[in-house]
This record gives sequence, structure tokens and C-alpha cells, in this order.
Amino acid sequence: MTAVVVTRLNRSSVEPVLKALAVALCYYVAGRLGLLGRLVVEGVVVTPIWPPTGVAVVALLVFGLRVWPGIALGSFLVIASLTTPRLTTLVTVLGSVAAPFCAVLLLRRARFRLDIARLRDGLALVLGGLAAMLIAPTVGAGMQLLTGDLETGEFWAVWLAWWVGDAMGVLLVTPLLLVAVGAVGRLRRAGWTELVCLVLATVVLVPVAALSRLSMLYIVFPLLIWAALRFQLAGSMLCALFASVLTSFEANAGRGAFEQLSAVEIMVKLQAFNGAAALTALLLSAMVSEAHATRHSVENACNELAEVLEHLAAGGPPPEPSTSHAVDTEADGPPRR
Repeated sequence: MTAVVVTRLNRSSVEPVLKALAVALCYYVAGRLGLLGRLVVEGVVVTPIWPPTGVAVVALLVFGLRVWPGIALGSFLVIASLTTPRLTTLVTVLGSVAAPFCAVLLLRRARFRLDIARLRDGLALVLGGLAAMLIAPTVGAGMQLLTGDLETGEFWAVWLAWWVGDAMGVLLVTPLLLVAVGAVGRLRRAGWTELVCLVLATVVLVPVAALSRLSMLYIVFPLLIWAALRFQLAGSMLCALFASVLTSFEANAGRGAFEQLSAVEIMVKLQAFNGAAALTALLLSAMVSEAHATRHSVENACNELAEVLEHLAAGGPPPEPSTSHAVDTEADGPPRR
């Protein structure tokens, strides 16, 4: 019995450490991938999409708040891979931990569900992500301003680019990771033929939109609407992420719609597109999923009512109400884990 108790205690103490190390590794890998599309604004390296924020939010949602040391370690390793760590590095790491931590607290407060099957879940992710991600750029850029690494006139450009990059990481990466961990489920297929057509259209039209000098980025949005209506969250977010990543690389190269623009103009134009694409894909897919769940619930209620009427017409007792196909649509239910 003693050996069994000791084994259970060791397992309970080792498991959080392993989870934190796994989070740190995922954070670091996501950070290195995000740096592939980095831009330099006012002499500071920023990224249009910072995937580690999405990794951090999902890790805290799925594994719990106690894995925050993994986020801190991952953030420190990313910074150390770019420059020699200093005292200001610790402040930046603190902001990188506090932002997703507060985002998860806000999502829990809003009773966020990991399947993002309701419009309120999509809105909670948008509002919570935008609000909480204010912390990291304020702390990081503010510290650089205090230490003299940033001039006063450079602060707002760096702060805005930093904030939008973190927010895009939450809006684009978090839903896809929730799909990957199985919280949302499989990609809903409207048919293989339609799926292939959507993929082909995306592969053809997104490069055309990004490479064209005529600023044709708007042609991406019909694809996002198509994907959201027919394939919900998985399809729409994959399409949005592909468009955002490809457009970010073109912006970094200063080609296509971003030719002959300054670094600040490129960042503003790119983030306006990324933000619009992310919001369109996330909110529309959440609305469609909620509508499907409501219709399914109404259909089940109608079927049960028809069975009750048939039994009453036959003179028998009404059947017991069925709950096997019930759909949880309660707005204030507990968040799904």
C-alpha cells in the first residue's frame, strides 16, 4: 500500500512539470515559426502573427493555470535566441505570461466553451484576447521606453505592432489548436467535392490576392464566408490562417499589395487585413455552429412531440422523454473541459 501511495504522489508531482516543459517546447517552436515572418518597426523586431500567444491561451485552458511556468520558460528561450538576456528580459517574460493568464481568466468569467459553438464564445475570445493582449506590449514597450531603448516618438508604433501581433496569435491560432486537441471535433464535411473545390479556390485566389499590385486582398473574404458556412470553425480558420501567413510573407518582402510602402504602412495594412479575416472566420463560423445546434435541438423536440402524440392517439401512456440526442445549448452552462 505504501508503494502505491508513493507512486501516486510521484506521478501527481511529476505530471505538472512534464506538462509545463511540453508547453515551453511548444511555445518556443511556435515562437521560432512566428519569427520567420518578422518585421522591423522603428528598429524593434515585431511579428504580424505571434503564434505563442495562441499556444499559451490553449495550454492554460486545457491544462489549467498551473502550467504558467512553461509559458515563462518558453518566452525566455525565444528572447534568448534573439539577444543576450538582460534585466528587461524578465519584465518582457512577465508580460508574456500575464497576458494569456488574464485572457483565460476573462474567458472563464464569460463561461467560454472550448468548442466555440456559440456566438458568445466567439465574441468572448475576440474581446478577451484583444483586452488581455494589451498587457504584454504595454509592459514590454514601456520598459524599453524607460531604459532608453525606445524614443518617445517610436513608442506607439512599436506598441501597436506588438499588440496586434499578439492579438492575431490568439484569434487565428487558438481556434485551430482547439480543433487539434479535439475540443471542437472533426472537420464537418459538406461533401468531398465541395471541400476539394474550396481548397483549390483558396490555393489559387489567395496567392493572386497577395501578389497582385492592385490591392485585391478583398477577394479572400468570399472564401472565408464559404468555408464558415459549409465547414464551420475548422475550415474557416484554416483558410484565414493560410491567407494571413501568405500575406504576411509578401508584406515582409515588400511585394504585391505592399510594394513601395513604409514599414509602418505595411504593418497597418497587413494587420487590418489579418484582423478582418480572423474576425470574419471566427464569428461567422460560431454563428453557423450555433444555428446548427439550435436547429438540431428543435428537430429533436419535434420528433419527441410527434412520438408523444402517436402514443396518445393509440391510447397508450406517453413515452419517457429521450435525452440521448439532447444538445447542450444553455447559455450559462459550465465551460466544457
